[in-house]
Amino acid sequence: MAIPLQIRAQTAAAQLLFWLPRPVRRLIAGAPLRLDGQELALDAQLLLRLQKLSGASLVNGSVERSRALLEASQHLVNGKRVNPVATRDVAIPSGDASLDATLYTPAGLPEPSPLLVFFHGGGWVIGSRATHDNAARYLAKHAGVRVLSVEYRLAPESPFPGPVEDALAAFDYAHAKAADLGADPDRIAVGGDSAGGNLSAVVALEATRRGGPAPAFQLLIYPAVDFTTRRRSRELFGEDLFLTDEAMVWFEGHYTPEGVDKADPRMSPLLASDHSGLPPAYIVTAGFDPLRDEGEAYAEKLRAAGVPVALSRQADLIHGFLNFAGVGTRFREAIAEMAGALRVGLAKRS
Repeated sequence: MAIPLQIRAQTAAAQLLFWLPRPVRRLIAGAPLRLDGQELALDAQLLLRLQKLSGASLVNGSVERSRALLEASQHLVNGKRVNPVATRDVAIPSGDASLDATLYTPAGLPEPSPLLVFFHGGGWVIGSRATHDNAARYLAKHAGVRVLSVEYRLAPESPFPGPVEDALAAFDYAHAKAADLGADPDRIAVGGDSAGGNLSAVVALEATRRGGPAPAFQLLIYPAVDFTTRRRSRELFGEDLFLTDEAMVWFEGHYTPEGVDKADPRMSPLLASDHSGLPPAYIVTAGFDPLRDEGEAYAEKLRAAGVPVALSRQADLIHGFLNFAGVGTRFREAIAEMAGALRVGLAKRS
């Protein structure tokens, strides 16, 4: 197909650019971008420059085309496959459906081990286990955990609350089948990026409120947590910084059915009436991200409710950096930090 071949041709050139001397990379990227007292990392600015030159975008026409382009282009920025990490397919029942999932196990990890139930980003509309394969591998290897990456159903075919129901079913499955997965049932975390961060926060909230098994830890990577309010970061960073305001409106339009209450905590966990008793959380935001302020507001809400929270603003980065490990070093530094936080969050207590 023409599109994959074109993307593959761009990949080699893109990789080479990030190895050029810094002055040359700065010349290509342009003058430093400063907003809100922050300076965008050169790696991030160069990536955005390449995105603009290639005409690529997160949303491109129809749902089908946007999904296909993301799947085809993920190798541009994901980098070399992280190994040694073994994988096996898992089927998870969710209502009348069966969800596909992949279990990632780093070499030499004993049983039982901590487990991360991972939900990929993509606005509840695009993205998949494949687009986040290397991210799952990286977290598994560098955090020393098993990762169960879940192919939850996407909108518009399965709008809210479908993905929420799938995410809860996946966590319940992981807990019930912990022995089969090689996992310690007392050290199961939920985590994900963007839309996946939203689903992780909702699972932690819903599981805690119903009683019974609940996650031991939350890894919330630039999560969307409030559909009701346009915060300042959305106005500041809603154009030309990977995740745009236009794309957010497109995602929301597909995920939220007509007449849905956007203040429902299963959609906007920030607006839940009670956050006490939730599991400890590591929340990472990106400085140049429309979602920055709501993620940080969620950290404050949890902290006020007595929940242990570590908030890390990667002030010089953009939305989506979990998947950018293959270009430049700055993205990998941030991903390594979150892997370390996950390792500590799921460490066995004596």
